[in-house]
Amino acid sequence: MTRNELAEYLSSFLQVGKFKDYAPNGLQVEGREEIKKIVTGVTACQALIDKAIALNADALLVHHGFFWKGEREVITGMKQRRIKALLTHNINLFGYHLPLDAHPMLGNNAELGRKLDISAAESVEGIAQGLIWQGRLDTPVSAGDFAASISGVLNREALHIGDSAAQIQSIAWCTGGAQDYIDDAASLGVDAFISGEVSERTFHSALELGIHYFAAGHHATERYGIQALGEHLAREFDIEHVYVDIDNPV
Repeated sequence: MTRNELAEYLSSFLQVGKFKDYAPNGLQVEGREEIKKIVTGVTACQALIDKAIALNADALLVHHGFFWKGEREVITGMKQRRIKALLTHNINLFGYHLPLDAHPMLGNNAELGRKLDISAAESVEGIAQGLIWQGRLDTPVSAGDFAASISGVLNREALHIGDSAAQIQSIAWCTGGAQDYIDDAASLGVDAFISGEVSERTFHSALELGIHYFAAGHHATERYGIQALGEHLAREFDIEHVYVDIDNPV
């Protein structure tokens, strides 16, 4: 598969044109033309780039790539070292942010819903570019038990705001830094909202809106979409895929 063929396929498959994003989606750093081996990971940090080099990858496919809105335009320091390593080893960098969060088959939200056994999971159209999902647990559980379940599945202790003894069943969620969607989640009438990150203000919002809130970790909630995308490419095309988890407690 060529670099351009992969870029065109992913642009169509992930419906990149639908989203107003904070970074470019697609090919961000150009490497060799022929792609036979892809390494996937959550964030294009130096440790992941070094691993892609060690694995002789032709392309690195990530959720969090480069060139974010508001970052300095100059290529110096940490950014220079990362880009230089990719260019020196002729490795392509592809990044897909909101399109990977929202994808209905293998996006971060779809995958998290499956991991947490949430039934009737679907995106909520009309708000937040379809990034908020909602569904139901098959049977009501205590909020404390649900927090423990999230922690066990994601291997990271989840923060819960609310009465641990209260029963919950209807759930909304959005992976990553989506804590400020809590108002939108509450407007859906659900019992609880899950995101990755949490802010100081989230505590007060949850209590005053009367909604249970779970912070499950930005990295922890966004491990699964990029893995699913890599596995999809390996099935569809003659490409080797290796997922590398550079753990991040945030």
